[in-house]
Amino acid sequence: MSFTTHQTTLIGVSLLEPKVFNDNRGSFYESFNQRDLNKALGTSVTFVQDNHSKSKKNALRGLHYQIKQTQGKLISVTQGEVFDVSVNLQRGHPQFGHWVGIHLSADNKRQLWIPPGFAHGFLALSEVAECIYKTTDYYAPEYERSLLWCDPNIGIQWPLVGQPTLSQKDADATTLAHADLFDAL
Repeated sequence: MSFTTHQTTLIGVSLLEPKVFNDNRGSFYESFNQRDLNKALGTSVTFVQDNHSKSKKNALRGLHYQIKQTQGKLISVTQGEVFDVSVNLQRGHPQFGHWVGIHLSADNKRQLWIPPGFAHGFLALSEVAECIYKTTDYYAPEYERSLLWCDPNIGIQWPLVGQPTLSQKDADATTLAHADLFDAL
């Protein structure tokens, strides 16, 4: 297998650590292997879209999800470092409203698998952070929702210094109490 898989504290959200081969030239690793990913997750995942974002330090993107055309996401960082967060939005699930945050960076080469039914966001920790994420369904703005990044009922402990830089959509996001939710999948 081209990576080691670790279950996070959220059921279904997995941390993938690639096998990196280093020598006097530099390093090499497989950043994606469909067969190995499907085996590690115990299900068949098909990606239809790649997204690439570039963020300045302290930019917070999210917490985003689509209520229809739900998206599973495989997140990786190609430059810098982010604090990547997933929140379970599956009404009736024992972990409903729980979150997990993972440091992803170009240096540690970790990837995070976030299945449908979760909100996703990240905070750029380095001067510049570039993320690539594969999605299992296409972007559908009519179904996109934003969960408030600082909802006290969720209590995400962002490693922030001061206030984050937000889009207007994220500044106006709704709390968990008023969010459109998923039934437990």
